[in-house]
Amino acid sequence: MSYRSNIVSMAIMFAVASLFVSEQSFAQNSTNAYQIVEGWAKLPGGREMGAVGKAVVDNDGRHVWAVIRCDAPQEMFGRECVDSDLDPILKFDPDGNVVESFGGGMFIWPHGLDIDSDGNIWVTDAVRDANIPTGDDRGHLIVKFSPTGEVLLTIGSPGESGDGPYQFTEPSDVAVAANGDVFIADGHSESGNNRVAKYSSRGQFLMSWGETGYAPGQFRALHAIAIDPDGRVFVGDRSNSRIQIFDQDGNYSATWTQFGRPSGIAFDTEGRIFVADSESDNVQNPGFEMGIRIGEYETGWVKEFIRFPWADPNILPGNGAEFVTVDLEGNIYGGEPVPGPHLNQRSLRKYKRVRP
Repeated sequence: MSYRSNIVSMAIMFAVASLFVSEQSFAQNSTNAYQIVEGWAKLPGGREMGAVGKAVVDNDGRHVWAVIRCDAPQEMFGRECVDSDLDPILKFDPDGNVVESFGGGMFIWPHGLDIDSDGNIWVTDAVRDANIPTGDDRGHLIVKFSPTGEVLLTIGSPGESGDGPYQFTEPSDVAVAANGDVFIADGHSESGNNRVAKYSSRGQFLMSWGETGYAPGQFRALHAIAIDPDGRVFVGDRSNSRIQIFDQDGNYSATWTQFGRPSGIAFDTEGRIFVADSESDNVQNPGFEMGIRIGEYETGWVKEFIRFPWADPNILPGNGAEFVTVDLEGNIYGGEPVPGPHLNQRSLRKYKRVRP
């Protein structure tokens, strides 16, 4: 794409964003219907909370699965599990107690996660090449586990990045459709593959779409992917500060910019979309604040906003929930990988809905 085309695409993107200013202003000042449940997630045996990746509510609507990147200090961000045998895949009961865990020693930077209709757990390892030790066969992989941690399938070339049909470069997230097809957001960084790759439930490559850029169907750092109740594929195109929507064959449908800089996307059974924005600040997305925006998934109308009270738009990088999920009672769970400036801790945080 030419320089001129890039400028035109960016101008269109900002023009569309301006259409949502009044809505966004209302949402960010609306009454918060949620309260934080302090200390909800409890790790066993004195284990310290590591950076939290994606969280997903179990098929029962009550338990929560989450990626907890071992217990390495913040200076090891991006490779927290490289020297750890701690289980990074954990299942929490409704009271926040761990009832299942597995995956120890299998990942360097576990990141995305989803659950298929059979209850199997799909996990991505989004580690960068620079953070993979020489000769290590971890990273750039998708692993499918049974609900008890048995490895059922792996997709990717262990420890090697690439853009082939069975290769990934920092796959950041995974979403499983109702028919079992698997969609991978392949490209955590702007220099990654910046594509969506589609596979069967048995790991057979079906198709892919996307490339680096600003136009519809192009991406810059796909951080999140989710499938709405109507089967549409929502991609969190984070470095472009937008959500792009496709059908399951990769046909482009729409672009939404009103949800800020999307790090995580989830849906409930009441027609709502939940989008976590952990990076909007005075540099990367001026005019937006970090928080969780809640809207109508059919129209994109933003109706509620949970502002992170500790978020500071002058502090880089972001310091709120990256991923988000919601249970059958309407409670929200957010994974926070970076210690907030006022909390000095990483957290799997529960937001309890206290008003309709």
